[in-house]
Amino acid sequence: QVQLVESGGGLVQAGGSLRLSCTASVRPFATHCLGWFRQAPGKEREFVATISWSAGNRYYADAVKGRFTISRDNAKNTVYLQMDSLKPEDTAVYYCAADSRIGAAQAMGAVPFSYWGQGTQVTVSS
Repeated sequence: QVQLVESGGGLVQAGGSLRLSCTASVRPFATHCLGWFRQAPGKEREFVATISWSAGNRYYADAVKGRFTISRDNAKNTVYLQMDSLKPEDTAVYYCAADSRIGAAQAMGAVPFSYWGQGTQVTVSS
């Protein structure tokens, strides 16, 4: 059974930083695209960032470009989301996701990912 487990969420003041982690049991991990998505109260889930198999390609939503960084450690089966210069509008439940299709990362959320975590809450206070 595939499991994705997120951690690292919490409460932070505007301008602060958080680092989310997600450990995934997908196999083989190295040939899965990975992504982070978020859902704010009353809104639909939206794309945040994705990373390709080899980590050679990373894609970001315009709202987070320059502030968030997605990375992966294939030896640890883990994907990260470093979030800097956080804003109150970044408040949401953040989900990690995985998909074995090579084009999933480049699609930037247009193609639904196959596997999802349960989410971790990020709250940014003003």
